[in-house]
Amino acid sequence: MKTAGPDHLPPTSGGGGIVTTCGRRIAVRRLRLASAERPIDRIALDVGPDRGGEPGTWAALTAGEARDLADLLLRHAGLAERGAGPVGPAREASSAS
Repeated sequence: MKTAGPDHLPPTSGGGGIVTTCGRRIAVRRLRLASAERPIDRIALDVGPDRGGEPGTWAALTAGEARDLADLLLRHAGLAERGAGPVGPAREASSAS
């Protein structure tokens, strides 16, 4: 299996990614893996290194997993803006690739 190259999504926040206040760049791209039977599409979430050089990470999500993550992020952002909801670490969700 080889990578056919990521197709960049249309820019949603200044070029397909954001830079957090701690200096990490978070990029979102479409990733297509070419296989003999059929291509495999994933959404790649790439969290780059911080300002101090601490390594980042990445995840390859199915379309459904990406939608679930988007839903969780929006719900938690709303809770944070309202100062509502449970305090403490988030419950771990099912594993993402």
